[in-house]
Parts: sequence; C-alpha cells; structure tokens
Amino acid sequence: MNGAQALIESLLQEHVDHIFGYAGATICPAVDALKEHPEIGYTLVRTEQNAGHMASGYARVSGKTGVCMVTSGPGATNLITGIATAYMDSIPLVAITGQVPSHLLGRDIFQEVDITGAVAPFSKHSYLVKNANDIPRIVKEAFHIASTGRPGPVLIDIPIDVQNQELKRFVYPEEVNIRGYKPSVKGNELQIKRVAEAISRSKQPVICAGGGVWLSHARDELVELAERNSIPVIKTMMGLSVLPTDHPLNMGMIGAHGNRCANKALAKADLLIMVGTRAADRAVVDPGEIQRRMATIHIDVDPAEIGKNMQAAIPLVGDVKVILRQLLERDITPPDSAAWREQLREYRTAELSRVFPRREGYVFPGTLLRRLGDKLRDDAAVCVDVGQNQIFACKYLPQKHGRLLTSGGLGTMGYALPAAIGVKVAQPDRQTIVICGDGSFQMAMNELAAIRCAGMDIKIVLFRNHVLGLVNQIQNAAPYHGPFGVSLDGSPDFEAIASAYGIPSMVLSDEDALDETLDRFLDSRGSCLLICEVHPDVGTND
Repeated sequence: MNGAQALIESLLQEHVDHIFGYAGATICPAVDALKEHPEIGYTLVRTEQNAGHMASGYARVSGKTGVCMVTSGPGATNLITGIATAYMDSIPLVAITGQVPSHLLGRDIFQEVDITGAVAPFSKHSYLVKNANDIPRIVKEAFHIASTGRPGPVLIDIPIDVQNQELKRFVYPEEVNIRGYKPSVKGNELQIKRVAEAISRSKQPVICAGGGVWLSHARDELVELAERNSIPVIKTMMGLSVLPTDHPLNMGMIGAHGNRCANKALAKADLLIMVGTRAADRAVVDPGEIQRRMATIHIDVDPAEIGKNMQAAIPLVGDVKVILRQLLERDITPPDSAAWREQLREYRTAELSRVFPRREGYVFPGTLLRRLGDKLRDDAAVCVDVGQNQIFACKYLPQKHGRLLTSGGLGTMGYALPAAIGVKVAQPDRQTIVICGDGSFQMAMNELAAIRCAGMDIKIVLFRNHVLGLVNQIQNAAPYHGPFGVSLDGSPDFEAIASAYGIPSMVLSDEDALDETLDRFLDSRGSCLLICEVHPDVGTND
C-alpha cells in the first residue's frame, strides 16, 4: 500500500462517503486510489473555493465532518476562502491538498505554495505529511480535531512523493491522544449552580442562541430549557431556525440588521444567557452597554470566546448540549415574567404582521420571503448568500423545523449555491432552496454544472436589482458620497445562463402573480431559477 492508498483507506475508516474536489498533478495519486473505491462519492467542483463551501453544507446538515480535496498551488490557494469561511462559522472540515515533491519544497517550483503556513491563522490545525507511515495517525487526529471541542477546518498537505511512498504496514489507530488538546465537555458544577440561581432570581431573562446550539446538536435541550422556564429566545444569525417563527418564545434575530422585537428584548432584559455565541459586532453592537445594564451568563465550548467581546458575570465552559442537560437536571424556579413576555409578544405580533411597501413592476423581498416560507416543507434547508438577500431572509423568512445556512462569520459571497449542493449530497430527498442576489449568484453560477451533472433538485431564488445592494445601501449614507463601483451593468441574461445548463427559469415582477408563480416554481420538476425583480433603492430597513 502506498501513501495515496493509505489516505483513502483512512478516510474509509472515518466513514467518509463523499469528497468534493478538483484534481491536479500533485493530487493525482490520491485521485487514482479514490477511483478504486466507488463507495466514496465524488463531486467535481468548478472552482476550488466551492469545494470548501460544499463540504460545509454537507457537514452542517449531516452532522459529519465534510471533506474536500484539491491540488497544490492555485488549487490550494483558491480553497483558502472556503477554509476561512468554515473556520469563522466553526464547521468541521478536513481539507486535503496535494503538494510538490518533498525534496523540492522551498524552491518556488511550479505550483508550489506554503499552504500550511497560509491557513495557519484560520484553521484549527494543519499537517505537512513527511512520511507515508504517518498518514493513518494524521487522518485520525485531523478528524478528531475538526469535530471535537469547537469544530473547525483541519488541513492535510501531502507531497506527491509521499503519496507514492510505500508503507511498511497499514494500521489505523483506535484512539487519539494529542498532548495539550483536551476540550472541556462537562460544565463546572459550581458554575451550573450559579447559573440556575441567577435564572431563578431574574425577572426579565432572555436566552441568546448562537450557532453553537446547532454544532453541539443541542436544539432540543435549548427549547426545553426555554419552555420549562418561560424564557424568551433571541438568536444570532447563526442560531436562526433553532425555534420556529411562530413559537411564542421566539423573538427573532438581534443585531444591527436584526428584528426590532429581538433588539427590544435585549435592551430591556435583566439577565442575558448567551448559549454558543461569541457576541460578535453584528449581533451585539455595544457590549459595554449590555454589561453595564445586566448580568450575563456565557456558555461556550471554547474558553477563548468567553470574555473576548463581552465580559461574563458567570462564564461556563463546556459542550453546550451537556451543559444544558446539566441545567435541566437542576431545580430552577421559573421567573415570574408573564408581563415581560406579553410586552414582547405585542412587539413580535406587530412585526410579523406588518404590511410591506409595494412598487409597481417590482417585488419587495419581505413580501416574497414571507409567502415562500409559508409554502416550504417543514424541514426545508434554505441556503442564503451574503448581502441584502441575507438580511432580508434572516428578518423575514418564516422558520419551521428546518435549517437556515449562511456564511455568518466571514460573510462570503457565493456561499449559498455550493452549500446547497453539499446539503443535497448529504440528504438527497430534503427540499433545498438557495436565496441569493445577482452579485453573489455570479460568484458561484458555474456550479450549476455540478447541479446538472448530479441531476439535483435545487430551487434558486435570485433577487435582481442590478447593484451590489448592501454596499450600495451603505454608500448612500454618511459619511460616504454616493454609490461607486457597485453597478452590475454587463451582467448576463440569467435565463439564458440557466437554460445553457438545462435549468428552467421564471421571472417575477408583479406581486399579484406571487402565489401562482411560487407554486409553479416549487412544484417544478428538478432545479429551477426564479428571478425576482427588486428595485435598486430598496434597503434592508425599508
């Protein structure tokens, strides 16, 4: 067995069933070995960045570690954005890159790049394999590191000569023992007691749920804690869809682009319970003000996140699912907060029933998203891109019991379409929707080829306003002096582009035809593109 065969055998030992990749000279031995194992599926991406995004979408809905594999040089550097995107959103990923021969490293030969050094700031760990006999151990460690503690991407860089090197023998390790890497799981019992007492003493508590709730598979535990103690729940962008929109304790998304009700809840609470969130600037605009006004509890698996953006009165480090179970086993006196909840429900009802503005010849995104959400299946996966379409979807798309996937940390345009492909690979029967703008769509529309190749059923909603909407909106406000460099003049005929890939399309510019068009769109066989005409002046605060 050579190094390449050992790599594929190690992936089989980790129950890998799909790889997203793009072949090249220095990864050819691994691809040759992969060819002998049809039990591992393979998606050829059209640019390497999207291999990371597809693996991300796959990981987020399957609960497994996503795997992508590309060649050296530009293949590896193109993958960097996919790795950084996964790192910022804590997605478990193993990225495998080919590398030039070991004895030529550092000589700037054709397609050589120090990829382990390049990704060091935004990966959990990286390996440069120097001996084929180390491959089983390295793969075992990589999957362990990627999927435990705070999840994230791990890179394995394998020179071509190491892939071709013969092993003495193949032995896959049963256990992992990495010195210095022992993530906390169970919460400190004294801190658990303090949290329970703080909740019991509070009058207007609120839970802020972040992406860590999904990563630790703690949705049920969080909902149980909230319902048992009648605590309203606000979410960060990464925590969206933890609760259905119509749940009486769901107050919406916080932050600069969040829902009014959620921000009101955060402003008036006397206890903030942060669960699996780093309280970044988009969600918590003024951490100092919150610290001054209320006590905070911060529950997170990563001790580095506690106190990074906001000091916590009660820090609690450990696996969110385990900690919430510990709290549920405690006797907590539910706060007497009926008046508080009623006040918030009034805000929420007004928000959910607001009448959106109308403009002849155009569709308002909130109007479309509200109808779309009502028509989606209960467990639909919605992949949302970055820009105005992201803010509109997070504010206005009704959630049921499905998933909303987006690039929250890095804000990577072009994420949604490849992520949806990853979702569909993991769960072929799941209804999968893409929401994007005409800017972000053009960053990933070459992946329509991957959709066509696999015969996937992915419904794509494209908001066409002919500008980079969010940047245009920012440039129209002080201290800037008007839009520059945001016009999307020269964009292609999206209907013709879709048709070239064998995908039908529809155009919607009349809200009176909304229901009928959405029904045809969702009922259409296979993938379909719905182009919605949006006025370029429409902003996320309209």
